Amino acid sequence: MKREKHKGEPKSGLPIAKNADSQHNFFENVWDVARQIPKGRVTSYGSIAAYLGARSSARMVGWAMNGAHARKDIPAHRVVNRVGLLSGRAHFSPPEKMQALLEKEGIEVKDHQVVHFKELFWDPAIELAL
Repeated sequence: MKREKHKGEPKSGLPIAKNADSQHNFFENVWDVARQIPKGRVTSYGSIAAYLGARSSARMVGWAMNGAHARKDIPAHRVVNRVGLLSGRAHFSPPEKMQALLEKEGIEVKDHQVVHFKELFWDPAIELAL
């Protein structure tokens, strides 16, 4: 039986965090989206937030990604700011690790910014559309 989606749910059918008590669920939803970013592609904090139905929560997506750096199953290095800057690099140890991981996947980075960002951008609203 197919589950009916409700207003405010992302296209994936994942539940949306509605308050501070459900922050953990929001983070899990962010991580679920991040796990789907293909190697050699990048997305932005804001695009993940928009996909999850929380367009104004890009900063909260950033907090979720900050909590994911130690987890090998979440490619936090593939999430950058809206213009391709490696704004989360300070949360990697060492900070150069974010750039090194991207370069290992064939992504060119210059002055802490993804070169050809628009061509490499992976939009979950498009890529994960049902």
